[in-house]
Amino acid sequence: MKYVLPFLLSLLLAFEGLAQEPSIDVQHYAFQLTLSDEDNTISGVTDVQVTFTQPSVTSFSLDLIGRESGKKTGMVVRSVKENGQTVDYSHDDDKIQISPATAGSSGNTRTYTIAYEGIPADGLIIATNKHGDRTFFGDNWPNRARNWLPTVDHPSDKASVEFMVTAPAHYQVVSSGSLIEETDMLDGTRKTHWRTDVPIPTKVVVIGAARFAVEYAGEYKDIPIQNWVYPQDRDAGFHDFGVTNRVMEFFETNIGPYPYEKLANVQSKTRYGGMENASNIFYSENSISGTRQNEGLIAHEVAHQWFGNSVSEIDWQHIWLSEGFATYFTQLYMEATYGRERIQDGMNRARLSVLRFYERVPDAPLVNPQISDPNQHLNANSYQKGGWILHMLRYQVGDEAFWNGIRAYYETYRDQNASSAQFQEKMEEASGQDLEVFFQQWLYQAGQPVVEGTWSYNPGVNTVNITLSQEQSGPSFVFPMEIDLKMESGETVTKMLEINSEKESFNFEVESAVTNIEFDPNTWLLFDGSKIRRK
Repeated sequence: MKYVLPFLLSLLLAFEGLAQEPSIDVQHYAFQLTLSDEDNTISGVTDVQVTFTQPSVTSFSLDLIGRESGKKTGMVVRSVKENGQTVDYSHDDDKIQISPATAGSSGNTRTYTIAYEGIPADGLIIATNKHGDRTFFGDNWPNRARNWLPTVDHPSDKASVEFMVTAPAHYQVVSSGSLIEETDMLDGTRKTHWRTDVPIPTKVVVIGAARFAVEYAGEYKDIPIQNWVYPQDRDAGFHDFGVTNRVMEFFETNIGPYPYEKLANVQSKTRYGGMENASNIFYSENSISGTRQNEGLIAHEVAHQWFGNSVSEIDWQHIWLSEGFATYFTQLYMEATYGRERIQDGMNRARLSVLRFYERVPDAPLVNPQISDPNQHLNANSYQKGGWILHMLRYQVGDEAFWNGIRAYYETYRDQNASSAQFQEKMEEASGQDLEVFFQQWLYQAGQPVVEGTWSYNPGVNTVNITLSQEQSGPSFVFPMEIDLKMESGETVTKMLEINSEKESFNFEVESAVTNIEFDPNTWLLFDGSKIRRK
């Protein structure tokens, strides 16, 4: 959900990569769903409250995968109504094209009710779990909600959401927000109603229906922490998720208030290791071990509640604002919890992932509007390189400015959408630095520096000579590089090299013999320095 009048200018500026300005802005979804054990058919009635954003809207569309001839899966629309009145619609090419009873005008809000049914081909995963029990789990990322929910299935249109689910009474249902109602009916079904008044994108709008062991694991600053696991995995699951409170404490202390009504960890059938659904994170059913070996995964998914869910990328090309942030904030949590060596180890491993990716795909910039399939962004560019950009930015502006910028970015775009340029703007304001070169080269230029060269120590005059060249296939980068001079005396002297061109030479005097030089000793630079040698 967006604020149409005051937010309109920033909305227009932020819509980088979208084909055109949308004609509607969804304010609220109310999903009524009926689940059954007889077969995989679901029936749904969805109220979609929309605000028109253009002067005269005679037609608009919602995403919903239809049933193709000869196929069992897909949705069939039974009716579309506007405020109770039947209106014309068509359902072709996986879109419901709706004609309002009268043309919609800018700022006008109306509610449309879509009745439909069918077997989801994807999005809502109906399957048996690892223990042989039947389950229903939403798995919408990136744009799979359209398989079972009529929506504007794109992260740029956020809305508040409620689910009213009727299912056999042996199922417990979890979803976003707060539990409004749970009633066992006389016909053997259970009605469960969840609602969030916080606008969220459809990629993180889901339900889970299964037999669960549910732990109400206390609160963090009035935010309930819950754990939903298969009964067979109760002890192991409750133990694994026991780290959540300290993860929450780190992120809320350093970023800002947690954005949702609760935080639930849910064992599920998601295809991913973890899926950051808003206020109810789904973890792969095999991630439960009872050893707490997945603390980093939990930190990653909890970080997404701030970045990706609350502050969402305006379009898929900016997905590093979600995945790169969650990747790096996991490292920050590990550093704060276990010490500096932990983040250095994590960033070194991330650097290797980026270098391997670059060997396979040397021409792919991180922000790449040429990629239309969101799934193709799930790579080391968006995750590890995105994390590395934040790490280098932290080094460039300093810890205080970095955290001030992060907090300002979250505060400004909470429950809204943002682009890379808008993040850059907030970091420039916080640091007082012009970061244009930094963001241009690391976001929009493919690869990273591949540095080759030699160094030598001249004992006759006590000088060090360093010659470096950038050998990557693309343009050169501008960056600072720390080096540690290891002295014969046992002392370590740190110096800073400013790399401003493709080839650089440095000469400086030293007080004693140099036995070795370590380049980037504190792990602050994304580069390949494997071919720097002593001459």
